[in-house]
Amino acid sequence: MQNEIPRPEHPKPQFERNQWLNLNGEWTFTFDFGKSGRERKLFKSFGFDRKIQVPFCPESALSGVGHTDFIEMMWYQRKLDIPAEWKGQKILLHFGAVDYECEAFIDGESVGRHWGGTSSFSFDISRFVKPGSRHNLVLYVRDDTRSGLQPVGKQSRKRHSHGCSYTRTTGIWQTVWLEAVHPLGLESVRILPDLDNSSFFFVPVFHGLKQGLKWRITITDGDEIVGSAETTTVNGISVSVPLEQPKTWSPENPFLYDIQFEVLQNGTVLDTVKSYAGLRKIHVEGNQVFLNNQPLYQRLVLDQGFYPDGIWTAPSDAALKNDIVLSMRAGFNGARLHQKVFEERFHYWADKLGYLTWGESSSWGINLNSEEAQRNFLNEWREIVCRDWNHPSIITWTPLNETILSWPSDHENPDTYRPHHYRLHVDAYDLTRTLDPTRLVNETSGYVHVKTDLYTIHEYAQDPEKLKELLTPDPEKGVYIRFPKVEVSYTGQPYLVDEFGGIKWIPTEEQVYAESSWGYGDAPKTLTELYDRLQGQVDAILSLPHICGYCYTQLTDVEQEQNGLYNYDRTEKFDMRRLAAIFGRNPK
Repeated sequence: MQNEIPRPEHPKPQFERNQWLNLNGEWTFTFDFGKSGRERKLFKSFGFDRKIQVPFCPESALSGVGHTDFIEMMWYQRKLDIPAEWKGQKILLHFGAVDYECEAFIDGESVGRHWGGTSSFSFDISRFVKPGSRHNLVLYVRDDTRSGLQPVGKQSRKRHSHGCSYTRTTGIWQTVWLEAVHPLGLESVRILPDLDNSSFFFVPVFHGLKQGLKWRITITDGDEIVGSAETTTVNGISVSVPLEQPKTWSPENPFLYDIQFEVLQNGTVLDTVKSYAGLRKIHVEGNQVFLNNQPLYQRLVLDQGFYPDGIWTAPSDAALKNDIVLSMRAGFNGARLHQKVFEERFHYWADKLGYLTWGESSSWGINLNSEEAQRNFLNEWREIVCRDWNHPSIITWTPLNETILSWPSDHENPDTYRPHHYRLHVDAYDLTRTLDPTRLVNETSGYVHVKTDLYTIHEYAQDPEKLKELLTPDPEKGVYIRFPKVEVSYTGQPYLVDEFGGIKWIPTEEQVYAESSWGYGDAPKTLTELYDRLQGQVDAILSLPHICGYCYTQLTDVEQEQNGLYNYDRTEKFDMRRLAAIFGRNPK
């Protein structure tokens, strides 16, 4: 039964059909350290010698494997039983995420390949399977974190974790599932909230088109229909649906409309999809961010999304929700999701709970001077934005992070400028804005900015007075810029400190995670000293009127980086009421 398998919940709650099968649970697998699997025709295998619990990566404890050394290649296998009632339907094989490159085989035949370790994808396997029959699925995976050609985020490129790099994730790490869809059914729908005109726009793509087909949109508030439309099925043509007595989505009141999409032929429903949406607007005026036409002060926390037992994969849906609850309990109104693409269920809970987020890629690890690496990155980022662009909780896109790593060590010398760095930043910004002009684009968090809607900086000065001194605008030089000789000039964008703090603290009842455990600066000697430092840093930022938000590092410890507000296992390190009093304030 589905309730007996790990992560049984529907993985795509904004686009849900009734006809689906969760493929999580026990698979067989083998490592391919010799990289000879194709020669040995492992794609034809009917079972390997070891077992693994999907969707947990082989490095994790929850997978039942726990192999933490490098795994460049591996193979998975399981049986597929296709329901007989799916006859005549298009059958899709979905993967939430597979790190990094993969190829799927049904009964020894290739059905599709994918590149990108954090984006979701699917293969149409209709012509390879027969409803009512059993088939054999094999998945090949390649994941070379040391190649410089693929984004890896905070996965360690050394054998062991070190600094701010942690245990790797290889292969399947999100839910795998089958779905039956009518051949003329919906493939996707872009949902665009239009708050100023009290309506939603819907932009559909269909699996197939046929004259005379209609598609119907029904928007409900509880049991009451508050908006509807019915029109001809055409790819890419938007449909506007005005709302009666509109309700907005915000952190204070995260109201969500339920939505049903239907494809009809002569009045008969061929396809039904359940969805939801929030009516909200995010925009910039001058140096201020506005949410629903009101000034927004962003009190964010850095969230890296690692788990002791699942690494990149949350052990349960409840764990995803709990991380948001913990953050809100500490006084934050959102998070900068850092160097990892979070699964859709996380965004679902952020939508439900009214939690603002910045969506970010796992950009670290790519050689920005490599055209192949740039192509890999931009294609994966495109898939990420397109997957998540309907979530009201996401208000900012951040393709890159701290791209100073692409520069020579003498980064203060403007003559060392590298055109690959500049071009990738411009390409990432332009691609994101073209895909989604409704949100803000922070093209790189912290530095080195080239083209951006927000001006963000990272500063870990621990002394509150020193922090305030650095962040106070200079009468001649203007706002603080970390690398002024190589960054684009500040032109009046909203200015945010999107990394600061990082104060190390290990409770006496906890153990040091590793000899290399660390935080920023010297650790306080007492809790009183820690609270005073934390209060002083936040006070310094709140006192400066040109700053319109911050992001504190970080929500939880992650392995040897023990500077979280919670321990790695999510237990409390501090008096959370005291933290909420510090982080729950807006400027006066």
